Amino acid sequence: MARPFGPGVPTARRKRLGWVAVSKRAKTPRGRASNGEKREKIRDVYVGRPFEGLADEPEWIALRELVPAAAAPLKLSPAYIERYGDRQVTLATVLPMAWPAMIKPDGRVLIGLQRHVQSGDVSRDLAVALQCALETPPGKTVGVPALPGVGERLQDVIENVPLDVTVHTGFEFWLDDNATDDPNVRASLERANASIFPTVKLAAAPATYWCRVTDRSHVRLVLGDHEDLALDALLLGDRTKFAGMFRAHGLLAPVWDLPLEVEAEEWEAPVAEFAKRYAEAVAITEPLTAAERRSKQGLIGRLQPLR
Repeated sequence: MARPFGPGVPTARRKRLGWVAVSKRAKTPRGRASNGEKREKIRDVYVGRPFEGLADEPEWIALRELVPAAAAPLKLSPAYIERYGDRQVTLATVLPMAWPAMIKPDGRVLIGLQRHVQSGDVSRDLAVALQCALETPPGKTVGVPALPGVGERLQDVIENVPLDVTVHTGFEFWLDDNATDDPNVRASLERANASIFPTVKLAAAPATYWCRVTDRSHVRLVLGDHEDLALDALLLGDRTKFAGMFRAHGLLAPVWDLPLEVEAEEWEAPVAEFAKRYAEAVAITEPLTAAERRSKQGLIGRLQPLR
């Protein structure tokens, strides 16, 4: 599940940043398929901000990196509705066994954000998972390629509107009412529920979540502005400690340590004050002072690049 400074599901960190990489999975040791024919190499291009252009880019990142159990309805683009009908599609933080997609017996589609196998473009991965699910008969297992190749991305296949996020206390939303689900799904649900931690979406600022992990609590959020602007206002309140931040899919996600005993609703006002200060800070166009530059360099030194 999601961690204070890590993704919700373990994934291979990108070793090749900003250039094209050829996947080793695209070929056999001699670069040929089992029938002797030469295989075509599948190129994997790294995209630093895969959710850029979506109406809720910070929220997409928060659901992928910060939130253990949540879901949001998606609507297909007009072209996809014409092709597949107005199908019910749900975005989920995690699916059973970290599947990229699943299709229910009644044709409902679920897409998983946190998954084991992915390419360098998460948006393309999600689009292909959705396409494969829409092509799969209801109730069957969805097969998704490890490397999707060139094609439509998430921005092309869904309606570009803000996400209506529901945070869950467990993963029972995987299951159907009055139905016997796959025992593997139920076993995966039990394991996932055992590792979940309390998480609350705060209303005071976008893509902001309170959570309690073992012996401490946190406020974690994703800032939607360019990194140079986002580094200027990162103090939440007197009782908090700025723990650090990471770069997730091209945006900054700061984390504050909080008193363990204080519940989520008590942080709505401090987060609202921070959001106000942050908006004022990013609106300033004058160059930073020497002291501000030193302070900014100190923040950069605490940055942990995950993606």
